Amino acid sequence: MIIIPAVDIKGGACVQLVGGKPDTAKAYGDPLEVSLRWQLAGAKLLHVIDLDAALGVGDNSDIVALICERLEVPVEFGGGVRDSGSVERFLGLGIDRVILGTFAVEDYVNDFKRLNRLSETFGRDRLLVAVDSRGGEIVARGWQEETGIKTTEFMDKLGDMVWGFLYTDVRVEGRMKGIDLKRTTGVVESTDLPVVVSGGVSSKDDLMLLEEAGAWGVVIGKALYEGKLSFLKD
Repeated sequence: MIIIPAVDIKGGACVQLVGGKPDTAKAYGDPLEVSLRWQLAGAKLLHVIDLDAALGVGDNSDIVALICERLEVPVEFGGGVRDSGSVERFLGLGIDRVILGTFAVEDYVNDFKRLNRLSETFGRDRLLVAVDSRGGEIVARGWQEETGIKTTEFMDKLGDMVWGFLYTDVRVEGRMKGIDLKRTTGVVESTDLPVVVSGGVSSKDDLMLLEEAGAWGVVIGKALYEGKLSFLKD
């Protein structure tokens, strides 16, 4: 299991939110400088999100492009990637994997036909689907929209179209109060594809439990920025 530092961008700054709520944002500096620090610390992969684009209130793609240009480690990126043209554009910036959230949710009713075309065009290894979940059901559009779609049912329908999943338990994200192990384990065990877990991780015990549960990786944000958890899990 690898640890993936989160670089969430809002208003041109690296921030962290609580529960996905914009008014809880706390800034931690320049996104490029922060990204370079994580690379220097030994990060093998960075998790970069354009929060403004995800919420439909702005665009930080110039900063994302700069991060991809300056960094040597791979970047997984999400936020406002809601059409096939955006996928092509961001992959063209050198992003290793594009995270598809609302795009995939909207495609659910069409049996993921658009996602299947993207997989055939760019390869499944470049596509990561966000499984943003609250109470066992998918939420979309920056976590603001309830869908009523069961989380594991959503994942089951994706078959071999994507590399894996980014599972975020929205209820615990950013609160630094630990993970919901039972629900998270259920999600990880529901698929043979890699699952990256995000949300609530705040201790070495959380990391150990997630590794035992079979998570491929874990995204850590606020716990790292607040010094509650060091970058190296051991």
